Formats: sequence, structure tokens, C-alpha cells
Amino acid sequence: MARGGDDGTAMTGLGSFLTKMAELHGTKPALVLDGRRLGFAALDVMSRRVAGGLARLGIGRGDRVAFWLPNVPAYLVLFFACARLGAAAVAVNTRFRSSEVGDIVGRSGAKALVLWPDFHAIRFLEILAAVDPAALARIETVVLYGTAAGALPNLPLPAARRVAYGALAEVPPLEGEGAGGLDDGAAIFTTSGTTKAPKLVLHRQRSLLDHALKVAPGFGFDRPGTVLFQAVPYCGVFGFSQALAALAAGAPSHLMPAFEAEPAAELLRREAVTQTNGADDMFRRLLAAAPEARPFPAMRAAGFAAFTSDPRVMVDEADARGLTLVGLYGMSEVQALLAHQPEAASPAARARPGGVCVDPATVVRARDPDTGAVLPPGQSGELEISGPSLMAGYDGNPEATAAAFTEDGFFRTGDLGFVDPAGGFVFETRMGDVLRLGGFLVSPAEIEAHLQAHPCVDTAQVVGVTTATGPRAVGFVTLQPGAGFDEAVLRDWCRASLAGFKVPVRIIRLDEFPATQSANGVKIQRARLRDMAAAALAGVTA
Repeated sequence: MARGGDDGTAMTGLGSFLTKMAELHGTKPALVLDGRRLGFAALDVMSRRVAGGLARLGIGRGDRVAFWLPNVPAYLVLFFACARLGAAAVAVNTRFRSSEVGDIVGRSGAKALVLWPDFHAIRFLEILAAVDPAALARIETVVLYGTAAGALPNLPLPAARRVAYGALAEVPPLEGEGAGGLDDGAAIFTTSGTTKAPKLVLHRQRSLLDHALKVAPGFGFDRPGTVLFQAVPYCGVFGFSQALAALAAGAPSHLMPAFEAEPAAELLRREAVTQTNGADDMFRRLLAAAPEARPFPAMRAAGFAAFTSDPRVMVDEADARGLTLVGLYGMSEVQALLAHQPEAASPAARARPGGVCVDPATVVRARDPDTGAVLPPGQSGELEISGPSLMAGYDGNPEATAAAFTEDGFFRTGDLGFVDPAGGFVFETRMGDVLRLGGFLVSPAEIEAHLQAHPCVDTAQVVGVTTATGPRAVGFVTLQPGAGFDEAVLRDWCRASLAGFKVPVRIIRLDEFPATQSANGVKIQRARLRDMAAAALAGVTA
């Protein structure tokens, strides 16, 4: 088992946490957006005022407030205001459209909705108008950010009151720490998934606070001179975990509501940013936007998630430009930044998702999916996790919550991986993506890496498809510029070095992989690839 404690804090909730940070750091910048700096003390005062405003609107303990906002200071002001009242923030991705918004807002039972009507030329009010009215039936108040009180737009919710965000802070601040405490629900995130409605992952104040206090030193946010860049959205657990940890470290965060590579690269240089985390696509675009040999000299090790590319290639490309990338692990149910690879590890080790847990109280183990036996280090099985960062459960879905945990309280991640004999653990792939070929469990990453080693191949994805002769692998590749494609050559390349049962029955060329933009970054749509593979294999038996 890999062990990632007791923080000894006397904080009674997220509200008292913010007050403590305000006492420690005063006017030191906490959040920076377009050159405007909001200090820790000011963030605390604003959250108290907005809490008072929300309380006058009837928001109280146990209520849900849907946040349909990008990375702006108001997001965290509102979050801590809700926490002081014992209400929970429901994260809604700004990229979501009517069916997704209606599903999340409706199932969460949100009593209020906060949105920025004109953000990034997205027609939020038109999207809202297309939502099934039944899904919005419990919305009593819509809080409009970026809108003057005297110019509030009409809403497709005639029964809901309209309130300008700025008006919430015009009432006296909430006295004391409010009704909210460590055992109250504080945040609801959605799981990713393309074939089913996302589950609503509920975290209590206790788990969020404990995790932030561990991530801060675990990722070195508490080192002197730390300056963070926050581009990964708050609406996903990846960005949110970083945001709370930065506050716990007393470090300033420079916000970017919508990521743009060239302005981001300039910001990293101008502000001497030392730390950030993100998806591989974000780092690839940053490096492409900066022509210098070593464009970000102040940057320390950065954590990355490989959603669209070979992680080893990404690490090597970044190393060549003076940027050290380390693999990460996290998910909505256990929070992001749960673990990372050591900065001093080899490039091969740094490229592996997973690593050493930031909290020594976290335990990771691997279980054989067939026999149910807990496996020794080095053997692959389903990763199971126990520790303080775990969710309270899937909101409104006790059956799914019960199924997600073992009898001894470990969360079943649905991820294939192994405990590293040298310490920590390694994530290999989702169990739904793992291939059972020739009677063995095979990670598609193994076959993908071999395909990508061929000179003509740029990137590769491998999925499994059931054929008349049993499960088989199907490969998809994109090519290097100017390279020719010969499927037989690539299959022979695999056959020369891989066991026969691992050789893809088909290898298909694509110009690009189908992908979707999640709250945490661009992700390959593997379910779509499986459908494409099944269509290509119709009638194939060899």
C-alpha cells in the first residue's frame, strides 16, 4: 500500500480559514486579474458582505447556489460567502449548454444561480432560455455579475428575482463566522463522462479544507516568492483544488478567465510566475507561443495531466525548453492534486500519472478485478483510495455512493494502476479503457507508445472492440507532417515487438482525434473512437 494526518487545525470551517489567512497575510495580494489586486483581508471582508447579501435573499444552511462563472475573484468571494452560510456551491462549466445546465441545476436543486451574461461572447441568457423550465423551477434568485444594478437584463425566469452581484456587498457584513461548519456540504462538482449523465460529487468543508492545507506544502506553494497562474477553471476540481491551496499557502494567484496562449505566456514572464498546473494542451500552447529557448525562467516544476498526447513526449519537449513537468493524479471524488511525481525524478518517471500522495494519511492500493485480492506492489489492478480528501458521496444518489466504496471505506476509482515498489503509485488507464486481450489485462498506453515510436506516427490512440474471434485492439494514428500512411507497415511494426494478441487488428489514420473541452482540459473522446472502430471492423474476423 502507498501511504500518502491530522493537520491539527482549530479552524471551524472555511469561513474561519479565510479569516485566519486574512490575519496572517493582510493586504498581500490573494487574487490578481488584469492588474487589479484583491488582498487577503479584502477577500475576507467581501465574502462577509456578500454572505450578508445572500442571507437577505434567503440563502441558508443546506441550500445550493449554482455558479456559472469563469475564473474571476467573485467566484471565490461567493464560494466563501456560501460556506459561511452553510450553503453549497454547484459548479457549472461555462462551456455547458442548455441540456447540461438544466440537468445539473435541476438535479442539484439549486435555489440561486450566478452568471456573467456577457462573458466571452457566450449567449448565456439565450442558453438559459432553452433550458427545460422544470429544471429551473427551484431557482428563486439570479445573481448577475458584470451588470450594473440599473441595467439588469430581462430573464427567461419571470418568477425569479434579478440581483446585481455588486448589490450583494452593499449590506452590512455577516457577523461572526456564520452557521456553516466543517460538516456542511460546500462544493458540488460533476464527474466527466460521455455516455451517462454526470454524477454530482459532494464535498464537505472538512475535506476541502484538509486537502488545501496538504496541497500547499505538498506542491511547494508555501515556498517564499511563490506566484501562481490560474488558468484551469474553478468549475473543475483541477482548478478549484489549486485555488484553495494557493490561499492556504498565502500565495498570489493571477487569474485568466479564458485561456489565450500568447497573453498567458507574456503574463508568466512579466509576473515571474513560479507555479501552475494544467493539461498537456495548455503547456503545448504556452511553449508554442514563446519563441525563447528558455521562455519561463522563474517557473518551478509544473504538474500536468496528459489528456491528448503521449506524456513522455510532452515531458521531453518541455525539458528541452527548460520547463520541468511532473505527472499528477486526481479526480472529482478524491480532489485534484492528490499526488505528483517528484521533481528530481527521471523524465520517464515524471511522465507517469500518479506519484506520491501529498497527505501521508492517504492510502492507495490495487485490487485484482477478477479475484478481488489486494495486489502487491508492481501488479496492476483497480486503484482504491482512502483518506481525508474523499467526497461525502454522490449527491442525491445513495445507491451509486454505496457502490463506489468498499466495505472498509476505500473509494473504487475505476482506474487501472499499481502501487510503485519505490513509493507512490502509477495510474495506467481507466478500467473502461483497459483491454482484455488474449486473456490478459493490457493498458492501451503500451500499444500507443509503440505505435508512436514509428517515424511516421505523430500521436496514437488504441481502443478495444469485440469481434467474432474475441476482443481485439484497434489503433488510430495521426501522422508526422509529410509522412505517408501504410497500415500494413504499422501492423508489421507492432507484430515485430509486441505479443500477437496486442497487435491491432486495424490501424486507422485520422487528421485529428475527436475531443471535447472539459473543465480540466481537452480530452480525447475514447467512446467515439470505440464507435468508429466498431464500424470499421464490421465483418472483420482476423
